[in-house]
Amino acid sequence: MEWVLAEALLSQSRDPRVLLGALCRGEASAERVETLRFLLQRLEDEAARGGDAGALPEAAREVAAGYLVPLLRGLRGRPAGGSEPGPPGRQRRRVLRAAGAALRSCARLAGGPQLAAALAEEALRDLLAVWPASGLEGAVEVLAAVGPCLRPCEDGPLLQRVAEAALAVALGGHGDGDEAGPAEDAAALVAGRLLPALGQCGGAALRAVWGGLVAPGMPSGPGRVGPKLLVLSALAEKLLPEPGADGGPGAREAGPDARRCGRFWRTVQAGLGRAEDALTRKRARYLLQRAVEVSAELGADCACACAPQEGNGPSLFWWSDKKKDELLKFWENYILIMETLEGNQIHVIKPVLPKLNSLFECAVSEGNGCWLFHPSWHMCIYKRMFESENKILTKEGVIHFLELYETKVLPFSPELSEFIIGPLMDALSESSLYSRSPGQLIGSGSPLGLKLQKFLVTFISLLPEEIKSSFLLRFIQKMTSRHWCAIPILFLSKALASVPRCKALGIEGLLALRDVLQCTMITHQILLRGAAQCYLLQTAMNLVDVEKVSLSDISTFLMSLRQEESLGRGTSLWTELCDWLRVNEGCFRRLSTCSSTGLSETASLNAYVRNLVQEYVKSPAWETGENCFMPDWFEARLVAMMVLLAVDVEGMKIQYSEKRRTQNVLRIFLDPLLDALMKFGTNAYMPLLKTDRCLQLLLKLLHTCLLKGSSTQDDEVCTLLQNFVMSTTESISEFILRRLTMNELSSVSDLDRCHLYLMVLTELINLHVKVGWKRGNPIWRVISPLKNASIRHLQEMDSGQEPTLGRQVQRVVSMAALAMVCEAIDQKPELQLDSLDAGPTERFLSSLQPNQTLQKPHTEEPSSFFEESSSSQGWGKIVAQYIHDQWVCLSFLLKKYHSLIPPSEGEVLEPVLPAVQMPIRTLQSALEALTVLPSDQVLPVFQCMKILVPKLLTSSESLCIESFDMAWKIISSLSNTQLIFWSNLKAFVQFVFDTKVLTIAAKIKGQAYFKIKEIMYKIIEMSALKTGVFNTLISYCCQSWIVSPSNVSQESLSSAKNYSELVLEACIFGTVFRRDQRLIQDVQTFVENLGRDCAANVVIENTKREDHYVRICAVKFLCLLDGSNMSHKLFMEDLAIKLLDKDEVVSKSRTRYYVNSQQHRVKNRIWQTLLVLFPRFDQNFLNRIIDKIFQAGFINNQASIKYFIEWIIILILHKFPQFLPKFWDCFSYKLILKQALIIVLQWCFNHNFSIRLYALVALKKIWNMCKTMHVEEFDALTSVIESSLNQVENMHGAGNAKKNWQRIQEHFFFATFHPLKDYCLETIFYILPRLSGLVEDEWIAIGKFTSFTDIPLDAGFQWYLSSTQLCDLEPGDWAQQDRGFNSGEADDQSEWTDVQKKIIPWKNNVPDLDLELAFQDRAAKLGKSISRLIVVASLIDKPTNLGGLCRTCEVFGALVLVVGSLHCVKDKQFQHLSVSAEQWLPLVEVKPPQLIDYLQQKKAEGYTIIGVEQTAKSLDLTQYCFPEKSLLLLGNEREGIPANLIQQLDVCVEIPQQGIIRSLNVHVSGALLIWEYTRQQLLKHGDTES
Repeated sequence: MEWVLAEALLSQSRDPRVLLGALCRGEASAERVETLRFLLQRLEDEAARGGDAGALPEAAREVAAGYLVPLLRGLRGRPAGGSEPGPPGRQRRRVLRAAGAALRSCARLAGGPQLAAALAEEALRDLLAVWPASGLEGAVEVLAAVGPCLRPCEDGPLLQRVAEAALAVALGGHGDGDEAGPAEDAAALVAGRLLPALGQCGGAALRAVWGGLVAPGMPSGPGRVGPKLLVLSALAEKLLPEPGADGGPGAREAGPDARRCGRFWRTVQAGLGRAEDALTRKRARYLLQRAVEVSAELGADCACACAPQEGNGPSLFWWSDKKKDELLKFWENYILIMETLEGNQIHVIKPVLPKLNSLFECAVSEGNGCWLFHPSWHMCIYKRMFESENKILTKEGVIHFLELYETKVLPFSPELSEFIIGPLMDALSESSLYSRSPGQLIGSGSPLGLKLQKFLVTFISLLPEEIKSSFLLRFIQKMTSRHWCAIPILFLSKALASVPRCKALGIEGLLALRDVLQCTMITHQILLRGAAQCYLLQTAMNLVDVEKVSLSDISTFLMSLRQEESLGRGTSLWTELCDWLRVNEGCFRRLSTCSSTGLSETASLNAYVRNLVQEYVKSPAWETGENCFMPDWFEARLVAMMVLLAVDVEGMKIQYSEKRRTQNVLRIFLDPLLDALMKFGTNAYMPLLKTDRCLQLLLKLLHTCLLKGSSTQDDEVCTLLQNFVMSTTESISEFILRRLTMNELSSVSDLDRCHLYLMVLTELINLHVKVGWKRGNPIWRVISPLKNASIRHLQEMDSGQEPTLGRQVQRVVSMAALAMVCEAIDQKPELQLDSLDAGPTERFLSSLQPNQTLQKPHTEEPSSFFEESSSSQGWGKIVAQYIHDQWVCLSFLLKKYHSLIPPSEGEVLEPVLPAVQMPIRTLQSALEALTVLPSDQVLPVFQCMKILVPKLLTSSESLCIESFDMAWKIISSLSNTQLIFWSNLKAFVQFVFDTKVLTIAAKIKGQAYFKIKEIMYKIIEMSALKTGVFNTLISYCCQSWIVSPSNVSQESLSSAKNYSELVLEACIFGTVFRRDQRLIQDVQTFVENLGRDCAANVVIENTKREDHYVRICAVKFLCLLDGSNMSHKLFMEDLAIKLLDKDEVVSKSRTRYYVNSQQHRVKNRIWQTLLVLFPRFDQNFLNRIIDKIFQAGFINNQASIKYFIEWIIILILHKFPQFLPKFWDCFSYKLILKQALIIVLQWCFNHNFSIRLYALVALKKIWNMCKTMHVEEFDALTSVIESSLNQVENMHGAGNAKKNWQRIQEHFFFATFHPLKDYCLETIFYILPRLSGLVEDEWIAIGKFTSFTDIPLDAGFQWYLSSTQLCDLEPGDWAQQDRGFNSGEADDQSEWTDVQKKIIPWKNNVPDLDLELAFQDRAAKLGKSISRLIVVASLIDKPTNLGGLCRTCEVFGALVLVVGSLHCVKDKQFQHLSVSAEQWLPLVEVKPPQLIDYLQQKKAEGYTIIGVEQTAKSLDLTQYCFPEKSLLLLGNEREGIPANLIQQLDVCVEIPQQGIIRSLNVHVSGALLIWEYTRQQLLKHGDTES
């Protein structure tokens, strides 16, 4: 058509200048510029055939300079490929393309190269002027147009400059900053338009681009991969050898061969494995595909040059014609895998993974075991899987890689090591990968964690010895490079600990392990943190080369472990460490500073520890006087631990009978310390820091020596140490008494010393109480003077003296000492110094003004830095501690004289003990204290409130309610990760939910009663966010309602009845955890299941904070209740009614609910509790609730709930047969067997398959009973019933019907379960939930009931356990899918014969660049074949049919799809079916009234109009031969093709049918004809080519 148009114009005027001038005038529309292009191309063709040029060159130059170049410059105002929407933007791009093509024709018509060179120079200046800003489209079009017209030799420098500028623009497309968007568009434009044009020039331009791409100094970060691949794919045909180019006269100049360049292949690999966008990965796959195709067509051998650092391994790419078939198969499978991974669908990808195994088999030589293909190609596949957004695919990739060494041994490669330390460990940092597999029990461990362990052990054992050390070091250092979550660091540490012993790590490795230990301290999961520490210590013992580290290095490393979380004395880990030290004792590296004394033992552990203690006890050289800060505790911890380790190591060397040897060794170690301690009382001039360090070491020795998890009575070392310490008690106690009472503590730094002294004093008191308290012992002689001196100091300070720092510090010290004495006396009654009568001490404590603060002291020496802290923020902490100590003393006083507290203040006129006898004032002071004290200091205030509130609740209810509110405000503001949270919560619960408080509040039924209920529900609500909160409440309440294991207090339980909602909520409690929370719980259970093998389980106390323990506590409490006790009976009946009401509410809240939803779980827990309570129900009570139970059986419920309801109904009917008539009344029938038979027979005809199966099982059981009892009434039904049952029994394979019939009869509830024999807690809470498909969160193992010791076992403990075979059954339900299908079949296949593979057009290099092209041009660029078929769908209404048709037309290459309205493409249903096909297929709008004109127009163009309709003259589709130019007209969904349009058809084609229904869906009909047309055209073209 374009040619015809140009001929028509030339026929009007033979003078081209006139025509060109006419076209260059007026508005520069797309049509005008395209017409100008047609004409110039026609003139160019005529000139090429030798026509007379005449004035044409001059005219061409005028058009170029006067019209086209200004036009292109004027259109550069908007960004390239900008966001200009709609037709205007498309029109502009059409003008640009047409003007560029016209300019090329002008350059060729100009008669010489000068115009092209001048235009190129000018455009290059424009390009450099606007870059990196927007608006370079015009310059790019000019350069793309005239570039091929430049001469390779003469214009070589110009071409080189243009190429360098183009490359700079293309590679700058992924820069940072605000211009990143336009820059990317400009890069795409240059790569799509300019670089291919320059590639045609060859020579200097191509060399410049290639040189820039592979230059050594080129940036190579991840952000540069995309632009590089964009350029490489644009020039792929020029950078790869041309097959068939034999170097003849017509052959193009040989360009660079990208296949031989390592940088090229590294860029391709980076695109395959690391590129974030799919387009970049597609370009990389295209380059690889083209390189393989070119190599196969050339047939010549080639290899990529290796970089020097890559060693002697295989080339990144190589080709050998002798191995062509093997190479083609390898790369075909490789590209197939990479293409499949783009789908991100695990069900599509999994069948392809076996091909990855075959890639490894092909990649390793069978002869010498060396790599044939570079392993980095395989790693690209794994990198792609690891980077996937689909975490299931990531996990599959990680597991596949970890399983590599289970079946094959791969040669060592640095690439593999780098991959493990890099991408693999990055992937392993994702916690979700460690989740359990479906079907695995909670606590069974992570499959990925186990595979990681096996892989690491195998891989490291295969590493060359010279590589092993560096790999392990880098592996551990990688663990320190990020903040890992608790779960990944645990399993990585466990894997490292499993590596066989080898001398791989030196001091650098030990430091790296220490850094990893510090990383583990970040997590809040204490148990996982402790377990990781255990494994890291085992790693150190297994992998450290002891000859490269000293004992000093080891001891410093050990200090990174937390003894309270992992390395506790007496654990298996401690024993293992002692044994390791014993074995390697003489092998540790000697420090150059240590001198030997002649014997070999001097370098031993004993010598090191002895020297350590001596150096520690020495007076520090840095001591600067009395006013110095207390030393850090680190060194004391280190020395104490090493002393005890050395003693235990020595104990391993000797026989058990040689106890004296242990005593001697310990005495030798501690002699310097004991000598110093013995001098404390007599040497008044001993340096202060020395005394501090000695006392610190003493405390740490006593704390560290305690055995974890066992009694210390049989521990010889602990006993000896305590004896040694007790021998120094007198000296230490005199020293402490002097320091605390003689005004020697006068600076702020001395307050830490005061704390140290009081801790030591407390330990000494504990020791003496433990061995037996005797009057007259040294501690006895200290306590009374200390108490009296403290009171005296406090009284003196109240005399109004000026508050200097020294006086204020002494005041704080005295109050702290007094608080310590009160706590000691309170915890150990044998220390009671006075009688119960109020003495001077009690009167003084009672007269203290609570919350009395300390005035900030006047600084006497402003220059002293010790005094500066008194005026800093730290003074507030000192005052808070002072007030805290006041309340400790008041708490002691209130506990001692609680019987003297009056219910109101008016009863005592002259109180002897004001704080006790004026309780309202004291409680008001407590409220004031809560407002000023930090949350870590409020415990004694809570303890005082616990004593005061029960006394005042009746007379001062509002004040008590204010106390509740204030205390709750403090608790709710705390985080459950804070150490103080749990102790504060426990004190709060003991205060608010004290039995006396609950009883009084329930009795008066005032505001306090409702406030307690409100707080109760707030605590339950808090438990959803803070696991373990409800546990504290229910455990305390249940314990307070129990007096002895089988005796529940009647009085306390009567008050409990008023709070039965608490037990109700406990029975149904349990939150649905997020996936990450459930994973943490799973892993914690796994660690707990390791038992004593993991030292963390021994050292860390199990806090029983899991949600299960709330229900366990409530159930165990209910088991202790006695049905014969009226108070207990009323409580249980009230609870049962509330449970049934709750079930009714839950059922009404949602009529349908999903399995394992919150509703399902709550209902399940309700019926579990009712089953527990059932044995205590009598007939009278059941009469009240039986209707509700029967009614619950008729509600739509999940299977597990049905089992429980049916079970309790069976138990009721068995125990009380008198309820049978009421049961059958539910079905509105009378006689029992007849009722059952009639009902079941009706259900046998239900439309629901599951109901029919249940009914048939019931029919079989009832009929057997009828036959046994010889019921003659049913003789008439015998033949019908028995034939029906026989037919079911003998049915032949019709789907899964027979299997399901057999399976339902074998189902546990019908075949094995016995309602009476299986009645036990284990069945209720573990076996039945497990067998009925409940999620594992709802299974409560019976071991948890026995391990929860807060509530004792009841007398009938034996009923906890199941004694039947039910517990041995595996979960299974007849309604499951056919078990013959194995979902894991994909894993078992060595390699699938065929897999899914989507068709991907590869013909063109940059399919994404020119989206603005016409559809046909874009399709051609994709290598897509376009037919001459037009599909007219204007009569179709439904968007789904139109969307499907659009997709079908695009897939089979239709020319155009005609629709009634283009608005349909915005419809979501259309888009869902078309999957973006409308972007690649031309859509034309022709409304139904315009169809006749459109069809006539197409007839005039030579199209055959074909109707898809059944008519009297329609042809069979199988007999019809489609012309190439065919137009298919599809009818309306309901009415088909209207009669007036049938008259316009050339032919009607119908689809032959075999069925009864008379028509197909219109989309299906259209698809069948489109495919038949395509099939016939393919056959025609095939015949033509052959």
